[in-house]
Amino acid sequence: MTPARAPRAPRGRDIGLDVRAPKEGCDDRHCPFHGRLSVRGQILEGTVVSVAMQRTAVVERTLLNFVAKYERYEKRRRRYLAHSPPCLHVPVGHRVRIAETRPLSKTVSFCIVQDLGEASRKVRGEESATAAGPEPEGAAP
Repeated sequence: MTPARAPRAPRGRDIGLDVRAPKEGCDDRHCPFHGRLSVRGQILEGTVVSVAMQRTAVVERTLLNFVAKYERYEKRRRRYLAHSPPCLHVPVGHRVRIAETRPLSKTVSFCIVQDLGEASRKVRGEESATAAGPEPEGAAP
């Protein structure tokens, strides 16, 4: 009799991009590392602004557009719905890299492939009172 083999740690497959496969495995068939989903086309970076949907995240990119008439720049934003594999665990506020895939639903044609870490508050446009520090007591507003 041959001894039973211990199950190996799940290894992600190479998806053809310069990103590391997550150390944790998953059984999601739409995961580019552990499922059958291939990535092709555009590769974009943005900030996760919502993860309220199941396995889907809203990724926002902020762009500057030059308006020649006023010789100024205006901010524009574009939101992408991207599949969020459970092996990545991406929270709101993190910068991510998304890659184009085949259409997964009516509105989802991208998949998160890399978590780049927490975005700076300046990029997200949020300023909290704790970032400025506590106000001294007795100071007039």
